[in-house]
Amino acid sequence: MIDIVGVDAAGAALRDPAVRAMVADAEIVVGSDRLLDQLPDHEGQERVPWPSPLRPALPGLVCRIDGRRAVVLASGDPLVSGIGSTFVDLVGIDEIRIHPVVSSVALARARMGWSAEESTTVTLVGRKWDRLRLHLAPDERLVVLTHGDDAPQRIAGLLVEEGYGASTITVLGDLGADNESRLDLTAADVPAQPAGTIAAPRLHLCCIEVRRDAAHDGLSRVPGLPDSAYENDGQLTKQIVRAGAIAQLAPRPGELLWDLGAGSGSIGIEWSRQHPRNRAIAIERDEKRAQRIARNADRLGVPDLEVTVAASADAIAQLPPPDAVFIGGGLSTELIARCWNVLRAHGRLVVHAVTIESEQLLLAAHGEYGGQLVRLQVEELEPLGSMRGWKPARPIVQWSVTKPPSAEITLGSSELTLGSAEITLGSAGDER
Repeated sequence: MIDIVGVDAAGAALRDPAVRAMVADAEIVVGSDRLLDQLPDHEGQERVPWPSPLRPALPGLVCRIDGRRAVVLASGDPLVSGIGSTFVDLVGIDEIRIHPVVSSVALARARMGWSAEESTTVTLVGRKWDRLRLHLAPDERLVVLTHGDDAPQRIAGLLVEEGYGASTITVLGDLGADNESRLDLTAADVPAQPAGTIAAPRLHLCCIEVRRDAAHDGLSRVPGLPDSAYENDGQLTKQIVRAGAIAQLAPRPGELLWDLGAGSGSIGIEWSRQHPRNRAIAIERDEKRAQRIARNADRLGVPDLEVTVAASADAIAQLPPPDAVFIGGGLSTELIARCWNVLRAHGRLVVHAVTIESEQLLLAAHGEYGGQLVRLQVEELEPLGSMRGWKPARPIVQWSVTKPPSAEITLGSSELTLGSAEITLGSAGDER
């Protein structure tokens, strides 16, 4: 059994009689040098500081302590962006006892007077900083777990870039300790200060009251971002069609999407924006487009979106089973069958077609698997001489189907492979 003990900034947990007895009885104690140095000596006890880099070395460390009375010391609450979550993933909760303390997040909310219901916690520890962009919206209250003494400057720069320079940043250091500190900043003022003049304590977090600049509108999380939000070369599922595709893909928290023939990455990006735990893998054969997808994902707050440069048919054999699949290009009967084969029960498959040949494939797929087939026609008002008129875009056929739990695997016979198309939408009902 591994006991994971949360230790507050003041180290009070290490003075608790129950914790001291637990540590004294342990054969091995693991923790940071700072925490290990606060323990009294115990003859024959092995002390192990955290290895660096941490995550790759943890499986070996778990093997080292397996079968021994072990105590792991964690800074703060072990399950708030802490080592406790990692150990649970590695060995399972049945082998672990968690001894929490009041988390830095709870202390920060107390200092700010924010309730848990009206604030959001974002962790940037060991993660990409662009993740913060997803959470920026007017009047949001964010408790941001950070790392590095330059965190306030980096956060301020990102806020200014996103049009939220009026936001306030409160840097709270050493929460709960005698030397606890607080520094209040306005995001727009921070970049103008010389580098190094704002040094955050080693143990700190940042609280942000998000306020937008007067000229800034901001982006909604509702599917169908403006086309202008995406860097693209024309291979972009357009706004109205994209919203319809996401509705049919029906993202739920923690689910995985395959975005095949990803173009500019808009489908995978908006899927990922629906919930911070959503995951997406974008498959795009063109390397320049793949690089563009990564840039779009960073700028729109989902930098963890995975991008693979390959043809869809070549890539999918190596991917984990999806909860949803979108096919926007490279369509073939074989590709549909292979996606259906690995799609999880209750998973959704959505395909867009723009050519007569690809429409024929979707008609056949609709007949074989069921689902819904619709034809979408979007028209926009444009000048027509001295007057105005409607200009139609190419109609798009969208096929969507949900895989039932008892679905049998069916392989089609056609080997026809079509070129790339990223579009959608009209209506033929489900005949099954």
